[in-house]
Amino acid sequence: MQPADITPLPTAFRRIGWSNLFAQFSEQIALAAAPLAAVLLLAAGPAETGWLQTAQTLPFLLLSIPAGLMVDRASRRRLMVGTEVLRAVSLLAIPLLLALGSLDLTWLGVLGALGAVGTVCYSVAAPAFVPSVVPRARLADANRWLELARSAAYAGGPALGGALVGWIGISSAYGLAAGLSIFAALLLAGLPKDEAPSGPRRDLLHDLKEGARFVAGHDLLRPILMTAVFFNVSWFIFQAVYVAYAVQNLGLSATQVGITLGIYGAGMIVGAACASQVARRVSFGTLILLGPFAGLCAAGVMLATLWFPSIYLVAASFFLFGVGPIIWSISTMTLRQAVTPNAMLGRVSALIMTATFGARPVGAAIGATVATHLGIAACLQLATAGFLIQLLLIGFSRVPRLRDVSELA
Repeated sequence: MQPADITPLPTAFRRIGWSNLFAQFSEQIALAAAPLAAVLLLAAGPAETGWLQTAQTLPFLLLSIPAGLMVDRASRRRLMVGTEVLRAVSLLAIPLLLALGSLDLTWLGVLGALGAVGTVCYSVAAPAFVPSVVPRARLADANRWLELARSAAYAGGPALGGALVGWIGISSAYGLAAGLSIFAALLLAGLPKDEAPSGPRRDLLHDLKEGARFVAGHDLLRPILMTAVFFNVSWFIFQAVYVAYAVQNLGLSATQVGITLGIYGAGMIVGAACASQVARRVSFGTLILLGPFAGLCAAGVMLATLWFPSIYLVAASFFLFGVGPIIWSISTMTLRQAVTPNAMLGRVSALIMTATFGARPVGAAIGATVATHLGIAACLQLATAGFLIQLLLIGFSRVPRLRDVSELA
């Protein structure tokens, strides 16, 4: 692949990048605080934390397609600003309820779902907005910086959230998360104005079918979609029970749980920082394959903690979960942007997000159910089997044979 262009990316993109950093930090702090609040304050067990994860991720399943249709029809800037403000409001409501003595698992799940609406709309709108402010030749660089920011949030957010919960309480964690969302909204408000597409209004169902046909008929997007579905289901089977497993079975404290989740982010930082170097040494298809392979390795290491309980094995697993899949995210987003017409990017991103991120509540529900009836060990075994399937799906497709991103033109 060609050496990376070192000229600065456009100012508008830098605003998106900073807002992405703040929004991702906000999300990760809140996601770390929620199950800790459930376990430490509300005496929740593995099943309850699993259903909490289901509620917090349900908007990805229910709202990704509506958000994608809005992205292709309305101002992407206004959509991102509005839903980021909504997330800030939902985050501020939790310490308020806690102060009033009214916080329970239901409120925690409902407000977590409301906050996730911001994540859904941002995640659909940002990939569609970026190609309008970044030249095609710089898309990989732009995506790498976005993922690097996300990686930093995954590294620092959970550790900071866990530390705040352990040291000075739930309210401080949620207050900081809300403040970061407000900063993100202010940055997004300064982006160039974009107007809704002109012309006659299109039929919603027609637009949706058009996007679905494009993804289902594309020999590169289809296996990527299927791989991501199995990855996310498996990841959230594990995520649904991890906090309860770490606290109750491995004996980790709230701070240690935050640190292990932060190591996941550290792996993402390493992966994002090294992505351009790795891309110059392997083919584009091999670059994409690294994520699913690392996911299977990580699942195997976590499975070993059933017999060898160790925070070091947990840390190694989370590091692998971060380092490989972040390279997957960068490379597959570049592929999606390169092969999809801009007018269809919102719908295509939404469909992929529905099937992949929407798999999260499915995985969390499976994790909660399996933990209730068969135990945590069965959850870890089932998740590992899923990670094996996702590697086989991408491995036997045409994707690993891609030599360079220029083949996508």
